[in-house]
Amino acid sequence: MDTIKNILENSALNYEFIFHEKQIYSAAKGAEFFGIDAGQTAPTLIVKTDKGYFSITFSGSRNSIDFKELAKTLNVSQVKLANRNKVHEIIGFNPGDTPMVGLTLPAIFDKKLLQYSHVYGGSGEPNRTLKIAPADLIELNHPVAFLESD
Repeated sequence: MDTIKNILENSALNYEFIFHEKQIYSAAKGAEFFGIDAGQTAPTLIVKTDKGYFSITFSGSRNSIDFKELAKTLNVSQVKLANRNKVHEIIGFNPGDTPMVGLTLPAIFDKKLLQYSHVYGGSGEPNRTLKIAPADLIELNHPVAFLESD
């Protein structure tokens, strides 16, 4: 059963799945493949804190995420990437396939994505990309925190 597809179909929001032969592993490769700005790519990572795990969907134009600043935002002592081997156990998806929607973790959203009409990111399957409006990601994910757009 394709949980992500079901969530999107039941949402009545506009979205598109784009299928490709090879998995896309970076914002640069995604931007090149889709002919878009790197900022429109929206990878989702899983981070670990002393208050549990969170998902974070951010703009591919960010060179890095300031985990110290994120820890302050979340009011936690530390934020770090979740262990690769633990990600599947936590969310049911492999790292690299992490969907932008449908996770049961508290979500963090990058406001930099709001400058685009659509963003491109994980869909839960390695050879399928989700194209969706960033405002719709907010509606679907109900973020508990935001990365500021600077």
